[in-house]
Amino acid sequence: MNTSPDTPQEAPSDTSSDTPAAAVARPHTPSPARPSRVTVSTLQAQKREGRRIVMVTAYDYPMARSAEAAGVDAVLVGDSLGMVVLGYDSTLPVTVDDMVRHTAAVSRACECVLVVADMPFMSYQSDVSEAMRNAYRLVVEGGGHAVKLEGATATTLEAVRRLVGAGIPVMGHLGLTPQSVNVLGGYRTQGKDAPRAARLISDAAALQDAGAFAVVLELVPAELAERITARLDIPTIGIGAGGACDGQVQVAHDLLGMSGFLPRHATRYADLSAEATRAFKAWADDVVSEAFPAESNTTHVDSATVAQAESLAGRGEVR
Repeated sequence: MNTSPDTPQEAPSDTSSDTPAAAVARPHTPSPARPSRVTVSTLQAQKREGRRIVMVTAYDYPMARSAEAAGVDAVLVGDSLGMVVLGYDSTLPVTVDDMVRHTAAVSRACECVLVVADMPFMSYQSDVSEAMRNAYRLVVEGGGHAVKLEGATATTLEAVRRLVGAGIPVMGHLGLTPQSVNVLGGYRTQGKDAPRAARLISDAAALQDAGAFAVVLELVPAELAERITARLDIPTIGIGAGGACDGQVQVAHDLLGMSGFLPRHATRYADLSAEATRAFKAWADDVVSEAFPAESNTTHVDSATVAQAESLAGRGEVR
């Protein structure tokens, strides 16, 4: 999942705006008090009970703290960090070391929410044993509670089975799978014709049968996502897949106005980029005008101490 990630494919529609007023209200079952720790079983119970699942990306300690304080159910440490944090033009250059480092930062911030870590490009596609080793690092070194894999190839499905069998929960990801962007020909909606839609239905069932506890549906037509959701016992979490999924996930930087491009599926709830620029400029102006640092920002020592220090330094008596 990315930010300009999830869609440089279609021009934003009139239903996307920079204000939350554009979000369409949707009836749902209110969430009860949060459990002490959200687990994969919690999310599966939410599907059964008709309670919407809320997941958002986070890549560092302060962002994860804010997400947990807001009451989200899960935080996804997405390989989208390659685009929104590291400045790459795709998710492909992100490494396992990158993901372990950022997952560790997020997991240190999260006391209650489920932390899901993306397995980056080529960390699981070529060899199941390698997938096991890399997932182990994300859980043990990174502190993640689950990992997310894209697609439903034979190798990926075997990796899901082996990881679940080893005790590592796995979230699937279908539709637009950004790690396959070069094969897909860009960031485009998937499953718009009957054969490709049938493949997504089949792949979702295969992921469930392999042991995945949930599946992300990215850039999938709403009608298809609704049918997949109805057919599965495990939760679906949509991004650009309509409102019938069991939950929703978005890239935090899109919600907060920190990415230059706003995908069609996202709504901007703040403009932190503009606010940060304003704050940096105000501080820079204060430095230039010598208004900063002020007296309240300053520590003093008496002149006798300074004179004694200069004398000691001059005689080479510094210890």
